[in-house]
Amino acid sequence: MNFLLKRGFSLSASLCLSCLFCGLTLAAGMQPETTVVIFYEENGEASINLKNTDAGPTLLHSKVEHIPEDTELSVIVTPPIMRVDAGETQLIRLIGAFKEPLKTQRLKRVTFEGIPQKKSAGGATVGINIRHNLPLIIHPKGLRRHPSPWELLKWKVDGENLAVQNDSPYVVRLSERVQLNPLDTPVSLPRTYILPGETLTAPLKEVTSAVTSVTIQPATLYGFAIGNFDAPVVTQ
Repeated sequence: MNFLLKRGFSLSASLCLSCLFCGLTLAAGMQPETTVVIFYEENGEASINLKNTDAGPTLLHSKVEHIPEDTELSVIVTPPIMRVDAGETQLIRLIGAFKEPLKTQRLKRVTFEGIPQKKSAGGATVGINIRHNLPLIIHPKGLRRHPSPWELLKWKVDGENLAVQNDSPYVVRLSERVQLNPLDTPVSLPRTYILPGETLTAPLKEVTSAVTSVTIQPATLYGFAIGNFDAPVVTQ
């Protein structure tokens, strides 16, 4: 979890994934009902409820953010800005804006920032903004829902690098840290997700041909860690 501290009297907290993948929950602020948003193309839209658990009104700012590997506009959020009174729940809709039918899953982020009513403390204005940053998985129409897409990844050791290839149409999320077996050697991937059609590589500390498998910690579609999974490795 990354906390971004802004100068002055405001605090913005970016909430990512509990354990490794699920959003954490705070005691106050705008609370989302889920830690991952799933958008099914055939429905044309998705929705999520957020409850204002603060004692006063909050201005809720909602936004879809692109990942660096996919900057195309595909989903819009409505309403983008909304006042939510204390104890009230606001429904946020995500509407599809696809240029053409999808062929693979896509990954975006959706953020919800609660901006509470400012209060005066000793002559200074104090405001605490809490921002939830949730994964948004977009699932194509007609694509079978696969319960364990990490099983479709292909792993290999090629010289000084470990490579993982995702030939599937699914987004696979997993911990950055993987383990080479039987060496018990840890390796760090460049990020915690692998998009359809991608190959990620990670440098090895030394050239080796003794690797037979890799242990990973994947996440389900809804972001829950399932424990360790061993996958075979091809050595070249």
